Amino acid sequence: MRHFNVVVSGFDPYEGIEVNPSAQVSRTLEEHGVSAPPEGCEISVTSVLLPLSFQNAWPTLLETIETVHPDVVIATGLKTHAHSVALERCATNLIDASRPDADNVQPRRVPIEPEGPAAYWTRLPLRSILHDFTEQNIPATLSSDAGTFVCNSLFYRLLDWNSRQDKALTGFLSFPKVGDGGKYGSGLSLDQMIAAAEDAIRATVAYWDHPVSDEILGD
Repeated sequence: MRHFNVVVSGFDPYEGIEVNPSAQVSRTLEEHGVSAPPEGCEISVTSVLLPLSFQNAWPTLLETIETVHPDVVIATGLKTHAHSVALERCATNLIDASRPDADNVQPRRVPIEPEGPAAYWTRLPLRSILHDFTEQNIPATLSSDAGTFVCNSLFYRLLDWNSRQDKALTGFLSFPKVGDGGKYGSGLSLDQMIAAAEDAIRATVAYWDHPVSDEILGD
């Protein structure tokens, strides 16, 4: 039986948002685990909640990573105007905050890492994940980037860390607001978002054992 350690991160409460799906999903997965893991695999999930802070989000996640030594890290956040789960393809080396973070800091038009590459691509098998979402009728989209706020900054630093690892797989999912899950309504049900995260974990664990070259970007 192959054992996989998975870290799923969410964020602390967002101002004006009654239910933060990234926090709820990550906590639920730690408490209840991932149903129906791939054959021959056992999955343990560790949840971590992060401050919505440019300075402190990544160090908080890194502390958990260094404790757990995960095979897979899936960071999650919230896109308030989205109507589906966004599979983030790319993290760009840019902070351009339209509002202050939790520390009342609002950097504008500055790089995350001055000497770093312009962008990193996700390490999640987006094609497989999107296929599984379709099988379960979970609304989803491939997203070009995670914006220029704390979500993108965290995603960039996570992928920068991943670039120095041998086999860890990491990426980012953006959730919409919790809603009724209607086709044209705002947001999805929390159950749908939990199912989406489970799908992402299962597909990534399966890819970890049997990588296929064209799965990552989901073209």
